[in-house]
Amino acid sequence: MADYCGYRSPLSSRYASKEMQFLFSDQNKFATWRKLWVWLAKAEQSLGLNISDAQIAEMHEAVNDVDFEAAIAEESLTRHDVMAHVHLFAKQCPAAAPIIHLGATSCYVGDNSDILIMRDALDLLLPRLGAIIFCLKNFAVKYKSLPTLGFTHLQPAQLTTVGKRACLWIQDFLMDERALSRCREDLRFRGVKGTTGTQASFLQLFDGDCKKVKQLDLEVTKLAGFTKCYTITGQTYSRKVDVEVVSALSSLGTSIHKMCTDLRLLASMKELEEPFEKTQIGSSAMPYKRNPMRSERCCALARHMITLFSNVSNTHATQWLERTLDDSANRRITLSEAFLAADAALLTLLNISQGLVVYPKVIDRHISQELPFMSTENIIMAMVKEGGDRQVCHEKIRVLSQEAGTQIKQHGKNNDLIERIRKDPYFEPILDKLGDILDAQTFTGRSSAQVDDFVIEEIEPILEKYRELIKTTQTVPLYI
Repeated sequence: MADYCGYRSPLSSRYASKEMQFLFSDQNKFATWRKLWVWLAKAEQSLGLNISDAQIAEMHEAVNDVDFEAAIAEESLTRHDVMAHVHLFAKQCPAAAPIIHLGATSCYVGDNSDILIMRDALDLLLPRLGAIIFCLKNFAVKYKSLPTLGFTHLQPAQLTTVGKRACLWIQDFLMDERALSRCREDLRFRGVKGTTGTQASFLQLFDGDCKKVKQLDLEVTKLAGFTKCYTITGQTYSRKVDVEVVSALSSLGTSIHKMCTDLRLLASMKELEEPFEKTQIGSSAMPYKRNPMRSERCCALARHMITLFSNVSNTHATQWLERTLDDSANRRITLSEAFLAADAALLTLLNISQGLVVYPKVIDRHISQELPFMSTENIIMAMVKEGGDRQVCHEKIRVLSQEAGTQIKQHGKNNDLIERIRKDPYFEPILDKLGDILDAQTFTGRSSAQVDDFVIEEIEPILEKYRELIKTTQTVPLYI
């Protein structure tokens, strides 16, 4: 039965996926520590240390059998989490007890585990991001030619298209994919470095044989699934690594926040909506409400992601010399929450991206309120082609526009500029052309072609990396 009397993080109880929760679970953490001890023993054995196959087999058998209550009791005595687990593991593996953690320091298991978990977490996030890009690409292609009001300063500007606007969101996410992929590719194993990174303890174990110590580092790195380890470390790997990874996650948060803010604005204008379930309740007091709660959740989680960058950057900046322990409690919170929040936000955004709803008639109505003003330059050009004087035409348009603006602002009426133009005999030469002049499609420039170019040149090459993984990427049940 769940414990409802103690604090539980909403990231684990409400938002993040089970897969991401497992990566940052105690079970995975401490089992990974034990795997690292097994890998160290295997590598040390292969390089000539007196470690038997039976000892390694005994350790391997107990990797996942972690007695958490016993570990807590042991830590209350030792006041040292790693040594508590060394003692516990040794009790479970009496034959292997003498060689567990041989030559290693606490950061051998602590730091290497963090890197392994971050690697697996990035492998979980990247396909989710790929799936979002895939869904938004399909949305952009579907609506690449649907005109809509563009906005600058949140004021109506030139027309764009619904699909072109979606490409603005995708472009940000492509940059995030690049940054996260780079973090994944650049991530190295801490390796086997000893107390202050000098490998002195291992040099002693191997009687001063530098080649064997270097080989030990390489062998454990390979067993952990990496091709490279950091050549230089202090007691810890540089916390600059955390800065790079969380920086990419924080940057992803800005992209999520930007897109979901746009969705909230468009939902307010009733032009576009996120998915809304048949039985979903928008408000406890206002039954008619269709609040953009998923987008709001994404913005909330994204803000948390953004703030975490300050945490890791300050931690790196204050690591004295070879290390200080004031990073420990901080990193337990920051690294896990950065990934859990990113996971939750991406899953929610994936759900949104799979079911965006567009209302073309509402969009068209909004265009009709602004397009007459936007078309005035085209009307002037058409009149000039028919022999009119540009300055005379400009003045007539200016006067009629001001009159139409007064009707809109002071009387709350629709934009009647075109009707005023139709009634003015001066514009009779172009009345049969007004329909073409006012065709919204002619005001969107290369929007549709830009979408096509963007999809072919930039989106598809990235999606190719995730083609198979996208097929299996699913959303999770969503709650308010």
